[in-house]
Amino acid sequence: MRNFNGILCLFIMVTLSSCGTYFNQPVTEETARLGEDTRVSKILSELPEPQQKVVVGVYNFRDQTGQFKPTDIGSTFSTAVTQGSTAILLKALEDSKWFIPTERENLNNLLNERQIIISTRQEYAKASGTAPERLRPLLFAGILLEGGIVSYDTNIVTGGIGARYFGIGGSTKYRQDRITIYLRAVSTSTGEILKTVYVSKTILSQALDANYFRFVSFQRLLEAETGFTRNEPIQLAVTEAVEKAVHSLVIEGIADNLWTPSEDNQKRAQELVDSYYNEKTLESDTRLYDRLYRERRGRSVISLAGGINAIDGDLPNSTPDIFGRLGYKRYLTPHLNLNLSLNQFNLKNEDLFEDSFTSVDINAEFTVLPFDNLTPYIYSGVGFHVQSDFPYSDTKLQVGVGLEYLINESLGINLLAESNFTFSDEIDGVINGKRDDFYYRFGLGLNIYLNPPVHKSKRK
Repeated sequence: MRNFNGILCLFIMVTLSSCGTYFNQPVTEETARLGEDTRVSKILSELPEPQQKVVVGVYNFRDQTGQFKPTDIGSTFSTAVTQGSTAILLKALEDSKWFIPTERENLNNLLNERQIIISTRQEYAKASGTAPERLRPLLFAGILLEGGIVSYDTNIVTGGIGARYFGIGGSTKYRQDRITIYLRAVSTSTGEILKTVYVSKTILSQALDANYFRFVSFQRLLEAETGFTRNEPIQLAVTEAVEKAVHSLVIEGIADNLWTPSEDNQKRAQELVDSYYNEKTLESDTRLYDRLYRERRGRSVISLAGGINAIDGDLPNSTPDIFGRLGYKRYLTPHLNLNLSLNQFNLKNEDLFEDSFTSVDINAEFTVLPFDNLTPYIYSGVGFHVQSDFPYSDTKLQVGVGLEYLINESLGINLLAESNFTFSDEIDGVINGKRDDFYYRFGLGLNIYLNPPVHKSKRK
């Protein structure tokens, strides 16, 4: 019965985690289908209509990485990325409805065919005694589009997780690659580079497997395994990056008056320009691995906290009691702030000692991940505390750790744990041994940011 339960748990785990794959097993031959759209295809096709389409020429938009497809034992003679990126770019230009692409990649073939047409017409005209019909001239491009795929980085992020217990196990692994392209517009009349755009796209590969391995009876071994892998097609990643580059080229060209939208689409085009430059500002603060590096926290902070603290002194039966805190923080850098706090708290040993105290603490606090919503932090400083009836005061040192989460740009909540080391053995009224008294604090806090940073578009 236990073996059956184990098999059932394994089946449920695999089915729930990958039901989409298991209900769409490729067990039959599939017919040809039209090419898939990417997430940018619809955005590209919904650009506002231009006032006049721009004639462009693309001679070669090629793979400039020179990389071959990697394998576990080295590499193969197959290239890592598609060699047909020129065709992908021409399709994206056509879908944008802003450009008239001309044939330049196989120009010799076009010229040869035109020469055959001219020769054939001349022969027919000579035989019929009429003037040969002239061939229409070729379109000349006002702008050349140059560039290519400049990098293909593999394994920029790898990882996974797995577990096994009593013969039942499973694991998942992932890998992320990255492709980068550059696209530039060049004026054919002057050779001036009018605009250059740069786009990168990550490529995700995932694998999941589960297995069951157990002796169900004497000399009877049950072994079962299943799993799947899912790899994002590189061709679709290249297509999405190229479409994003064409979209960016159109928007930046509108902003720089290289080309203009139609009269009916001026307002919509301006909205797209503003949205694009807001996105560009955000991307300029985003580094590798999608980490957003921009200030999230204001320089001045009002902090409130409350929780429990407990004394560790000479008397037994320490009992947790409450504390409250009001403080002010001032960030000197995104990582470092200085803070001042006023604390009211009680220390208590059951039926032996109980008193209330007030302390003033000055700390230097280091925020580990200042550009993230969730970040740990550590702090340390000096302070002094006094009893409620002010018979004496003691200096102390305090160190603590915490975890803060930003709810929004003006408000954050945090958990804290703190240890206070005093220079006195008389806090609980008993002097015993060589060790001074100290106490702990554990609490929940609220940070109110008075001047949160405002992020605006770079474009004025």
